[in-house]
Amino acid sequence: MKKMPYILILAFITFALVFGACAGSDSDDDDDNNDTEIDYRQEMRNFVQAISQYAKGINPNFNVITQNGQELLTRDGEENGSPDTTYIKALDGVGQEDLFYGYTDDNEATPANEKNYLIAFLDVAKNNGLKVLVTDYCWTRSYMEDSYFQNEKRGYISFAADHRELDNIPAYPTEPYNVSSQNIMSLSDARNFLYLINPSSFPNKGSFLEALRETDYDVFIIDLFYDEAALTAQELASLKIKANGGTRKVIAYMSIGEAESYRFYWQDEWNSNPPSWLAEENPDWPGNFKVRYWDPAWQSIIYGNDGSYVKKILDAGFDGTYLDIIDAFEYFE
Repeated sequence: MKKMPYILILAFITFALVFGACAGSDSDDDDDNNDTEIDYRQEMRNFVQAISQYAKGINPNFNVITQNGQELLTRDGEENGSPDTTYIKALDGVGQEDLFYGYTDDNEATPANEKNYLIAFLDVAKNNGLKVLVTDYCWTRSYMEDSYFQNEKRGYISFAADHRELDNIPAYPTEPYNVSSQNIMSLSDARNFLYLINPSSFPNKGSFLEALRETDYDVFIIDLFYDEAALTAQELASLKIKANGGTRKVIAYMSIGEAESYRFYWQDEWNSNPPSWLAEENPDWPGNFKVRYWDPAWQSIIYGNDGSYVKKILDAGFDGTYLDIIDAFEYFE
């Protein structure tokens, strides 16, 4: 997950002090006793597949894209393993961060061994008909140019983010890489994308939406919410037209491997009495908590009913969802 919450960091620090004692009451021994027989990777596959089935049952053209956790693409989790076709068929694309820049530090080239490891999985996705979306983190212009070039050479579309917080529209390049005025009828048509899920640098929602409308990106990956209020169907419709007149796809970011205390579903009582599926806070991202994502109570928050996160995304008119923290299985393993 690469994002910044909209709530003040000081508030999160205060919250963490209160919540930490409660969340820490679940001992490691308890976790081991409860979870030892769980196949964490397959449980994440099952979760993603269920989300896809639910969403596509309502809108057959809805796109499901997973970020990171590419080991799930093969049955044994190895680069040269057999593709997991059931999982792959549930997807329309995969996203990958730090492929060429940003793995060890922002604006630094990713080590060759890590890069090649990821490429092997991404090629499994590409060779099985999935769109590959890569986000590299760099701001030196020559690095940004190289990122776009290297990704295009491999058949991926990419975004060179000059802020790890994903809170801006980069000034360079002045036009999206491979810009075109063609209509984007499906994700497979896309040649570029913008990843902007933290609009806190914009003074208000109107300026944020207007800045998006003035661009020619083929795909937006944005948040369903602005300042805790969901974007409306009318606002979404206005974002689907590029400045040059072509149409584009708008995809909603959603974390499914962590719970976020600034989301609509968070209940104040969890601060002192957390549900059994809620695990430790992510030390790198205040207000984000690991979840036992295979738990039906957590899954019902995400999909399957009219009050669920996915249903809110569908109701707003998004063209798909971009699922983050797919690699949560690593934490539990």
